[in-house]
Amino acid sequence: MTNNAFARDMATALAGRPRSISPKYFYDAEGSRLFDRICELPEYYPTRTEIGILERSAGEMAALAGAGAEIVEFGAGSLRKVRLLLQAFDRPARYLPIDISGEHLRDAAAILRAEFPGLEVQPLVGDYTQSLALPAPVGHGKRIGFFPGSTLGNFTPDEAVAFLQRAAAVLQGGALLLGADLVKDPHVLHAAYNDGQGVTAAFNLNLLARANRELGTNFNLARFHHYAFYNAALQRIEMHLVSRERHSVTLAEERYLVEEGESLHTENSYKFTVDGLRAMAVRAGFRPGPVWTDPERLFSVHWLHAP
Repeated sequence: MTNNAFARDMATALAGRPRSISPKYFYDAEGSRLFDRICELPEYYPTRTEIGILERSAGEMAALAGAGAEIVEFGAGSLRKVRLLLQAFDRPARYLPIDISGEHLRDAAAILRAEFPGLEVQPLVGDYTQSLALPAPVGHGKRIGFFPGSTLGNFTPDEAVAFLQRAAAVLQGGALLLGADLVKDPHVLHAAYNDGQGVTAAFNLNLLARANRELGTNFNLARFHHYAFYNAALQRIEMHLVSRERHSVTLAEERYLVEEGESLHTENSYKFTVDGLRAMAVRAGFRPGPVWTDPERLFSVHWLHAP
């Protein structure tokens, strides 16, 4: 991700009404560090719940994948998750992590090459939300996409279908292993995005700190507060940064007035029902297969066949 794209999107956000910006700008080095802390918080159930599902069911997933499969991870996230697949799969032929951060990819690739010396690791720097161009398959195994963490929920419903359509096109004859957070008690959701230690608030505010560091903006973080709530009608968590007072922000010598109470909408996190997610997958060209959930049905992992 170039600073030019960040600057352009931030200028669009500041000039727009209502103001919003993509959550992909959360993830500089500091944002990634803060997100790793979020994943360890007692209130934040998705990461540990999904890992538990993968630990229990990786053998079943490996059997569906068959021998010599390739794993394509969209957004190379927690190596702990893909490691569970690599350990369980029968002689995986190659691991193709796709991520916007080249530095993160290089580090991840080096770690996995050391741990799995027989595995070909081929990192691909790019924005998987835009287009998906993959190298030719190696061997005769299936190509298995891996999209954990319910990142699909950060897309609008139309964007989610479009991503799934692109994934189905590049995974033909294989499958997508997809993590999806489930609709649940709003109190559980509220706690997950408003933790008692304030780590999620720091993560949200870091987007402005990143703009100051990289774009030369003059955001005063003390003038904003973190606000996250569950919008039940749209089945999504919304995260905002709300202005505490009237002030101005400068970007590239342009001055933008921010009124008291105005919001910068930084993230949506849609929650799904199992049936709703499967119906979306069908619209995108997949054939739904097995679904694994935890005993409390907080989270789900779906096997979607790509015809």
